[in-house]
Amino acid sequence: MLLWATLFNLVATASRRLRRQSEENRRLALYDSLTGLPNRTLFLDRAEQAILAAKRQPAEVAVLILDIDRFKEINDTLGHGAGDFLLTQVEPRMRPVLREGDTIARFGADEFAVLLPQLDSTDTATSIARRLRRALDQPILVEDLPLAVEATVGIAVAPEHADSAELLVRRADVALHVAKAAKSGFEVYSPKIDAHSKPRLSLLGELRRGIADGELVLHYQPQLDAVTCRLQRVEALVRWAHPTRGLLLPAEFLPLAEQTRLIRPLTRWVIERALRDWRLWRDQGLDVAVGVNLSARSLGDEELPTELALLLAEAGAPPGTLTLELTESAVMADPFRAASILGRLSRMGVRLALDDFGTGYSSLAYLKRLPVDELKIDRSFVSHMGADTDDAAIVRSTVELARSLRLGTVAEGVETSEALATLRAFGCESVQGFLFARPLPAVEMGEWARHHAASAPLVGEATA
Repeated sequence: MLLWATLFNLVATASRRLRRQSEENRRLALYDSLTGLPNRTLFLDRAEQAILAAKRQPAEVAVLILDIDRFKEINDTLGHGAGDFLLTQVEPRMRPVLREGDTIARFGADEFAVLLPQLDSTDTATSIARRLRRALDQPILVEDLPLAVEATVGIAVAPEHADSAELLVRRADVALHVAKAAKSGFEVYSPKIDAHSKPRLSLLGELRRGIADGELVLHYQPQLDAVTCRLQRVEALVRWAHPTRGLLLPAEFLPLAEQTRLIRPLTRWVIERALRDWRLWRDQGLDVAVGVNLSARSLGDEELPTELALLLAEAGAPPGTLTLELTESAVMADPFRAASILGRLSRMGVRLALDDFGTGYSSLAYLKRLPVDELKIDRSFVSHMGADTDDAAIVRSTVELARSLRLGTVAEGVETSEALATLRAFGCESVQGFLFARPLPAVEMGEWARHHAASAPLVGEATA
């Protein structure tokens, strides 16, 4: 009897151990071991159930994919222990913002997901995204250091954006990557931002063919001295003469190219064509420099300076003939690599301009390290100077900042004589906008330049 009792206890203990191990395995299969939050598998199951429930009683379901900004920097600086502690503090910060039935999950590394079932509108999802970002913005004490945590959020909503959990998550992830690239804080999914949607894939194939078949064209807008109105430079603006859709503006195809490797041949074509037009104007007696816009992806291309040197040599153009215009957001996407490539370009003698200044997120610490020659003040500030004193103050301060850093200034979007007079009073050096000319094809730009030079505008006079 004693033997049987002993055997029974051994079997019962082993059975309990196996049940506990089985339960632990099931838990590990559905929950994150560090934070205790649901993992991707459980999240997708709950999201699928929420979508099915929303179909029975019409409602919306939102998925938010949230990424902790600069988490790698925290890990590298303070160690993985500090990084792990930070991750455990995310859910307690987010939970008070959410409803009882909402789900927070950890997808891995520094990425979290939030499921919002039974919503009345997409606006509710964006409002929650803002509140989540504010909740995380409060400093978290890590190893006695108060760390300000910022997050970027991508949002997708069913049934508008997807009818399955897997696709909804994938599209929220697309929105997240767009938000990170734009440094906008959060973005809602749209087919327009998805390089993998069927219409976008079709347009991508057409763009590849369009570059090869010579369907791209350049229009140019003049940039003038703000005081004398003498022509200084023209900015090259690419257009796509689509065989069936007509003339497409950059916003309709450049974001697509920037998400793919197609941006490289497109950028090369623009620079090569702009230098060819410069050569044509030079042979006709016009002395005018050319500006070309660079994308964030181009700033990560280590071969760009070498390729650019070859294009300049082929055109017989001095490096100072060309100004490369780049946005703040493009530089801040990878500031260290951008600074390295921009340094090489600057040492070549190519001029560099920081475009749309004031709309991005660069700090003065980065600005003073960048080898730029001028700041281009965004049209959104210039066009409202007369009606908005804050915009006027921003423009004046930007001009003063540039002057203190020994940088030139160019005001975009100058459309009225009053705006020109204000910019002159502020000390802005150069201007461009519809007051002088709209973007024109190369031949018409040459004719405009010759007519403008022949009219010999007086100091302080503008010619529209």
